[in-house]
Amino acid sequence: MTAPIPKEWNVIAPNGSAVEQIKDRSDYLRGNLAEDFQNPLTAAVSEANVQLVKFHGFYQQDDRDLRVQRQEKKLEPAHSFMIRLRVPGGELSAEQWLKMDAISDTYGNHTLRITTRQALQFHGIIKFEIKKTIQAMQAAALDSISGCGDVNRNVMCTPDPSLSPLHAEIFPWAQKISEHLLPRSRAYHEIWLDEPAGKRLVAGGETEEVEPLYGKHYLPRKFKIAITIPPYNDMDVYANDIGLIAIAEHGKLQGFNVAVGGGLGMTFGREDTYARLASVIGFCTPEQVLAVCYHIVGIQRDFGNRQDRKLSRFKYTLDQYGLTWFKQELNTRLGFELAAVRPFEFITTGDRLGWSETTNGLWHLGLRLEYGRVVDTAAQSLKSALVAIAQANLCSFRMTGNQNLVLVNIKPEHKATVEQLLKQYGYNPDASHLSGLRRHSIACVALNTCPQAMAEAERYLPELITKLEASLDRYGLRQAEIKIRMTGCPNGCGRSVLAEIGLIGKSPGRYNLYLGASFNGDRLNTLYRENQDEAAILSTLDGLFAAYAQTRRQQESFGDFVQRTVLTS
Repeated sequence: MTAPIPKEWNVIAPNGSAVEQIKDRSDYLRGNLAEDFQNPLTAAVSEANVQLVKFHGFYQQDDRDLRVQRQEKKLEPAHSFMIRLRVPGGELSAEQWLKMDAISDTYGNHTLRITTRQALQFHGIIKFEIKKTIQAMQAAALDSISGCGDVNRNVMCTPDPSLSPLHAEIFPWAQKISEHLLPRSRAYHEIWLDEPAGKRLVAGGETEEVEPLYGKHYLPRKFKIAITIPPYNDMDVYANDIGLIAIAEHGKLQGFNVAVGGGLGMTFGREDTYARLASVIGFCTPEQVLAVCYHIVGIQRDFGNRQDRKLSRFKYTLDQYGLTWFKQELNTRLGFELAAVRPFEFITTGDRLGWSETTNGLWHLGLRLEYGRVVDTAAQSLKSALVAIAQANLCSFRMTGNQNLVLVNIKPEHKATVEQLLKQYGYNPDASHLSGLRRHSIACVALNTCPQAMAEAERYLPELITKLEASLDRYGLRQAEIKIRMTGCPNGCGRSVLAEIGLIGKSPGRYNLYLGASFNGDRLNTLYRENQDEAAILSTLDGLFAAYAQTRRQQESFGDFVQRTVLTS
């Protein structure tokens, strides 16, 4: 499984994309990053390094609210960087939480942000403090390796111990898979942590093979893996390149159903791009799962499209070659065949909020965060509350794939203290006062920092939901569990196409409206109206809410109702 890859896999295709050429010249992700980040004449890095730094876990951004103003003054954009931690399973200790909070204040914009992949992001870090930031992360035993880039990204896993008695057995697999699929280049350690360069040449003066899995050119595009524990699909497992569905019998973990080829991103104006749900192809034991993941990644490395990055995700590789071919190729590389798919059922993609207890007598508190943003505001000082809880060392912190936070392993005698601290800082831990629509909402960052965003998301969705709640109240639906998600572009970070109501930005103030995904995450939604402004969105959904309240079937979800009465009529 770890034999050096053949040299021909390191030969770039003559018509490889510009990013492939950058990787080819990067000397295994080193490039001239060290020099570029010391250049005092600009707060930005070169175009090539904008791509290269992603492998180190960060993106170059600028404040788009200030672009025009700075252009008028003939200033360069207000550049900064977003750094994304690699946190398999989304778990941080109390000590680590405190250190990350300190980084956000010392180097960032005084906020933390939980992503839809269970990771933690810092925003607003300037170029000249990147190295200090990474060294501060290292002091907390954390890193941003593979936070971004054409490699396997943060491995997700259902974080709430109260959802399954097998959770403690399943949860560590996120860390094991993440470590198994990490790049082996020491570029990150040399550039940011000042570790000495290792041996770089072998006999004959050839560059040493430093990437036994990824090779010189890594993957054609990003790769995502998630583990979920039925009946909960809180990881949106079908949205991943590899989805691992834990299977238990008689209280013991048997292994994982393996789903492949999920991916939600698409490009407006290109009909050859599309969202795809992962296909469940077989079952593997725990002892086999590392090999299964390794060789699936290897197949994508070898056969993925390296000419057109719009078509380079694993889903397109599968559809080009076919599932039958893929399973044969995988079985050949593994040396065994996957077993038959085991039965399972999903009931929801949502998080459990509020208090819950596990059989060992410990308590866990699911907190609703507004789109993962940990910040102190005039209304509530959640950031300070979490610092106070961490300082008292009352729990560990686990981030969810729905941008929420679970405080885990709280002793019974500490429950009241945790609640008191949250309320002291103005945060109400009881999410039942929120509408069902708000509890189940997700939004990507979008404007003002994401360079891909065409419209608002995080800054606008709360306001839109407030207006939609007037309709919900009118029809007695305030507590109805309806899932709404908004993204500023069609890249899929907020998983809008897996929402019962999905809104994807097309231009400032206008969105494509998608409807009808399933509540449990096994059906994509459908484009219903294009280029809608707020008035049109409110009017359309008001009518649908009215019909849903009047004619829905017993226990029928909003997505199923729309699918039955609108999309198939």
